[in-house]
Amino acid sequence: MLPTPAPPQPTAASPVPSSEPSLEARLAAIEAAMTIRLEVAAVAHEVRTAHIPTEPLDLDDVVTLPLTPALTPPPASYPTPVAALLQHAHHRLLTGGWCTGALVDTDGARCLLGAIRIEARGDHGLEAGAVAALLDTIRRQFGEADSVPSFNDDPAHRDGRAPLRILRQAADLAHAREL
Repeated sequence: MLPTPAPPQPTAASPVPSSEPSLEARLAAIEAAMTIRLEVAAVAHEVRTAHIPTEPLDLDDVVTLPLTPALTPPPASYPTPVAALLQHAHHRLLTGGWCTGALVDTDGARCLLGAIRIEARGDHGLEAGAVAALLDTIRRQFGEADSVPSFNDDPAHRDGRAPLRILRQAADLAHAREL
C-alpha cells in the first residue's frame, strides 16, 4: 500500500477555502425568505378578512378639513403686560388670518394694528406700549418705517410671514425690556 499524500497546506499567497457563503449570498437568501414570509402574510390577511363586508365609499360622506392644522392656544403668556398683549395678537393673526388695507377684512382677518387693538380690549395705554415696541422692532429689522400700518400694508409683504415674525420678535423684545 502506498502512503497517502498529505493535503496541501495553505500559504500566505493562497486564500483559505471557506465552506461559509459570502455576505452577499447570505443577504440574498434572507431577502428571498422575507419576501416569501410577507407574501404568505398578505394572503393570510386576505383570507382572514374576506368575510368582512365592505360597501362602496360615497364621496359625499367624506369629511374635508382645512390643509392647515388647527392651532392650539399659545403657551403660557409672558408675565409682562405688553409682551403678553403682543403674544396674544400674534396668536390671533395665526388663527384668524392676516390682512392689509384694513383693520379687519370681510373674512375676519386682521392687520397688525387691528390684532393689537382687539387684544388690548380698550386699554389705550397698553395698546400704545405694544405699538411702540412693535414699531421699534420693525425699525431694527427694516430701517425707518413711518408707522405700523405702513409696514403692514407694504406691498413687499404678499403673505403674513414677515408681519407675524416681527410681531413675535416684538413680544420677545417687550419681554426682555420687562414691558
